[in-house]
Amino acid sequence: MPFYYLIFFFVGAYILTFFTIPKIIGLVEYKNLMDNPNSRSSHISKTPTLGGVSFFYALVLALFFAKDWCEYAEAIYLIPSLTILFIVGLKDDLVVLSAYTKLGAQLLAVIFVLSNESFTIFSMNGFLGINNIPPYIYYLAGAFIMLTIINAYNLIDGIDGLAAIVGIIILIIYTTIFYMTEEYFFVLLSLTLNGCLIAFLKFNLSSKQKIFMGDTGSLLVGFIISVLTLKFLALSPEKYDSLPFLIENVPLIAIAILIVPLFDTARVFTIRLANKKSPFSADRNHTHHILIDYFKISHKKASLIIGGFNLIFVYLIIILGSTSYNFWLVTVLVLTVIGLGYFFFRYDYSFANIRRKILFKNKVKSVKGKSKKLIKKNKK
Repeated sequence: MPFYYLIFFFVGAYILTFFTIPKIIGLVEYKNLMDNPNSRSSHISKTPTLGGVSFFYALVLALFFAKDWCEYAEAIYLIPSLTILFIVGLKDDLVVLSAYTKLGAQLLAVIFVLSNESFTIFSMNGFLGINNIPPYIYYLAGAFIMLTIINAYNLIDGIDGLAAIVGIIILIIYTTIFYMTEEYFFVLLSLTLNGCLIAFLKFNLSSKQKIFMGDTGSLLVGFIISVLTLKFLALSPEKYDSLPFLIENVPLIAIAILIVPLFDTARVFTIRLANKKSPFSADRNHTHHILIDYFKISHKKASLIIGGFNLIFVYLIIILGSTSYNFWLVTVLVLTVIGLGYFFFRYDYSFANIRRKILFKNKVKSVKGKSKKLIKKNKK
C-alpha cells in the first residue's frame, strides 16, 4: 500500500473532525442540547455533547474510499452497523434510552459483522488446548466479545480525555498489528478513527471549547474497536507468523490490549451485583472516579495515568507472549487483575469511609454551632 494512502486517511479524518467540532459546539449551544451535570457527573457546568457526530461521517467517508482494499466487502457490512449505533447514540444523548434498548440496537449492529466471513473465527490456535470452533460457538462468542467491548468502552467515558486517550492507544496497537499482517483495510479504518480521536481530544481537554463525545461517539468507537478485535482473533495462522508473539497467545494479547475497559467494567459490575443493584445502574465506582475523588488529581492526569498503564501492560504482555505459553500469561493477567482489584476496592471503600466521617463531623459542627447560638439567646 502506498504510504500517502495512510497519510490521506489519517490527516483527512483529523482535519474533518477538527474543523467540524466547533460547528457542532455552536449548534448544540444554540439549540441548548447541553449535558447537564448531576450527582454522578465529573463536570460542574453545562457542556456541549454530540462530539461523536463528527466521527460518524468521517468513518462513512473513509469506508467509501477504502472499499477497494476490502477482501470480503467488509465496508458494506460496517455502514449499516455504524448507522444503527449512530442513531441510537444520538437519541440517547438527546432523550435518555434504557440500557436494554441500547443493548438490542447493539446486537442488531453486531449481527451484520458476524454475517461477514472475514470475521469468522475457525480456531483458537491451541489456546488452552482449544483448536477448532463449531459455527454456533463462534456466533455466540463473537456476539459476546463485541457487545462486551462496546459497553466496556462506553463505560470508561466518564472523565475528560480518558475515552479518547485509551482509544488512541488501542488503535495505535491495532494499526501496527494490521500493518504487519498486511490487512490494509483495517489499517485505514484504525488510522481514520485515530485521526478523529486525536482531533477530538484537543476540544475534550479544552476549557473554552469543551465538548463530550457522548454515547453517539463512545458507541461508534467501541464498535470499531470490537470489529478490530474480532478481526485480530480471526486472522489466518499464516498472518500471525509476522507478529512478535506465539500464535496460541493471541486471545491473551487481545485481552491485554483492552485491559482498561475490560477491568473497569468487570470491577463495577461486580460491585453493583454485590450491592444487589443492576449491573447497568449508574454510580461513581469507576476506576477513573476513584483516582480523581480520592487522590484529588485532574482529569487529564488521571487519563494519562490510565492510558500509560494500558500501553505499558500491553508491551509487557507482548514481550512475555513471544516466549511464554498460556500458563504464564494467564498467571500474569490474573495476578494483575487481583492486584488492581484489591487496590481500587480498598481505596474505594476507604474513600467512602472518609467521606462519611467528614459529613458526620460537619453535622456535629453544625449542631454545636446552633446550640451555642441558642445558649446565647437564652442568656440575653
